[in-house]
Amino acid sequence: MNVNKIADNIYEIPKKALMARIEGKIEKFQMEVPVHIYANEYILEKIKNDRTLDQISNVACLPGIQKHAIALSDAHQGYGFCIGGVAGTDAETGMISPGGVGYDINCGVRLLRTNLQLTEVEKSIPELLDTIFRKIPSGLGSKGKLNISYPDLDQVLDNGLNWAFDNGYAIKEDIKHCEENGFLNNADSSLISHKAKQRAIKQLGSLGSGNHFLEIQKVDTIYNEPIAKKLGITEKNQITVMIHTGSRALGHQVCTDSLRNIEQAMKKYNIKVPDRELACVPADTPEAVKYLKNMACAANFGFSNRQLITHWLRESFHEHFKKGIDDLDFNLIYGVCHNILKIEDHKIDGKKIKLNVHRKGATRAFPPEHPDLPSDYKSIGQPALIPGTMGSASYLCVGKSKAMDLSFGSTAHGSGRVMSRSKATKSYWGSKIQEDLKEKGIIVKAASPQVIAEEAPGAYKDIDQVVQVSHDLGIVEKIVRLVPIGVVKG
Repeated sequence: MNVNKIADNIYEIPKKALMARIEGKIEKFQMEVPVHIYANEYILEKIKNDRTLDQISNVACLPGIQKHAIALSDAHQGYGFCIGGVAGTDAETGMISPGGVGYDINCGVRLLRTNLQLTEVEKSIPELLDTIFRKIPSGLGSKGKLNISYPDLDQVLDNGLNWAFDNGYAIKEDIKHCEENGFLNNADSSLISHKAKQRAIKQLGSLGSGNHFLEIQKVDTIYNEPIAKKLGITEKNQITVMIHTGSRALGHQVCTDSLRNIEQAMKKYNIKVPDRELACVPADTPEAVKYLKNMACAANFGFSNRQLITHWLRESFHEHFKKGIDDLDFNLIYGVCHNILKIEDHKIDGKKIKLNVHRKGATRAFPPEHPDLPSDYKSIGQPALIPGTMGSASYLCVGKSKAMDLSFGSTAHGSGRVMSRSKATKSYWGSKIQEDLKEKGIIVKAASPQVIAEEAPGAYKDIDQVVQVSHDLGIVEKIVRLVPIGVVKG
């Protein structure tokens, strides 16, 4: 693979022809745009250990792709697109690919602040985690505790956070401080398969498993005090809480259903791609429109899922500390999406163009004064949340102006794996990881030791280096570094 360094933290794979085996025949494909990889030497070596560079090169072959295909500093092998991949295709005729969003549609992160200090919580972390674990269902196949009807579920799918607000699970600030205000308005629940709804109705309000988590954190470092203060972070050792989960089995089923539909349509439109996992159709086709409506439903479910967890988290803190939301200043700083497709305006060669921006394991990071930002964050830029592992740190950043030119307003979404889950379980003992973290002052409560082994800190890249690349490039600015003190894993 011909990878050239073209600037500090920027590597390029130039446009070239790729050969791929399609239905038993070797066929030639041409990259339409170059690939840009945002990495330092350490990260680039990690990225080279799997199929990431091949996958993002395949993405560069998609008809209608614009400017460049991007592998961010957390990039690693995924389905179709690499995780940590970003691509913008022409919104009218360019390709729409479910593999550019993935199976966990609108997996995302939200960060809440409190006015609590470490001294007020550290001795009772085990009891607090027990309360949270009891109130918030977690684990593989975990079921939510709501008893809703299918008409109720349709309202969730169609209305997202608005449903949560109307039913007493959210406050106005939760909507204001969430990407897209927690609602994609092109959703159509009537298009969602019965099988997808069957899986969804049991899981609304559950954390799930894998890399999903709920984390109690302390402020470790404040890099920019004025901006941190605007976000409600005022001092070291202040307590925050981070939630990471998505659309659960609904998103998986929506992706499965959509891929089946789009793979069939590719033959009709005579579309060929170098990897069948990049199944795609032009944006102006009925299949693309249907996918976007289905994806919006799953995204709205993800928004609501995180909000219900937020509601029960607030109840847990109220029960434990005998204080309400206002007394604790238990408010949402911001909530972001990771796996999603948005139609956005971007400038390419000085011209404004509408793009289908695929963000697969990537976080939106819009700069100051962007029209999509809430009024109180207009002057500072969009909060961008980049979580690390349960044994490292997470970052609260804000988007900067260079993000629009370099990455379609996107940044890394986390550490990025360097080891598969199966390899991690062979390399680590969950109980040993749990003991080691406890010695570092991090209490972990999980559904099983296997989950802890799968998510061992050693299975991921160094989060400090991942974030530093985006910071040095001017994609984001580091504002606050947060470290875990209590973790709930599914």
